[in-house]
Amino acid sequence: MISLLNLTRYYEAGERSVHALDGVSLAIAPNEFVAVVGPSGCGKSTLMHLIAGLDRPTSGEISVDGLRLTTASDADLTNFRRRQLGLVFQFFNLLPTMNVRENVSLPLLLQGVPLAECDARAEELLGLVGLTERAGHFVHQLSGGEQQRTAIARALVHKPSLLIADEPTGNLDTASADRILELLRQIAREQLATLILVTHSPEVAAAASRLIEMRDGKIVRDQVRRKDGRGIAEESR
Repeated sequence: MISLLNLTRYYEAGERSVHALDGVSLAIAPNEFVAVVGPSGCGKSTLMHLIAGLDRPTSGEISVDGLRLTTASDADLTNFRRRQLGLVFQFFNLLPTMNVRENVSLPLLLQGVPLAECDARAEELLGLVGLTERAGHFVHQLSGGEQQRTAIARALVHKPSLLIADEPTGNLDTASADRILELLRQIAREQLATLILVTHSPEVAAAASRLIEMRDGKIVRDQVRRKDGRGIAEESR
């Protein structure tokens, strides 16, 4: 469960204060697939950074699975990111000096997991994302779609309960983007993970079961897509 209460994040830009988030309250249930949409500068990436414990709010409360991120120590936040959180970004952030298998297994190595166990888990994830034959290749030998699938495998290697994907299809062609989106949906469903997807694309957002739209640091729309006897309908929260 993710809970945000009256969350604000202000930045100083010269002599003025920029309100990246302005009084955001939100609850996300376990295993939900949520798309966060809005124009550049609306606050959606700031919101994700706060949920991921990569930044702290100016005011308000935020908790994930009972951990209060607003008051947690740096050590607790690091442990939360290593054990409960998977992050996928628009820019793949892979290490060019490591091959695909090593990039995927890196989060487990940082936890002190034995190398053989790390390699076995990495191979399992590479099979899931269709990259088994690319395990020994380096980043420069991969296409953009293959790099993003590697990044997804790395984000999942420690079996996180929360997966945050920030514009994961932004640098991909249409075919690769469709494959990445379907892969994220499949993984979230099979591994019972909560998936939060930040996107500019209405087509990508349409795949989610819940849509949150942001403007000027505020949530302006929160709709859940539900199935009923007549098909798919939307209800506002």
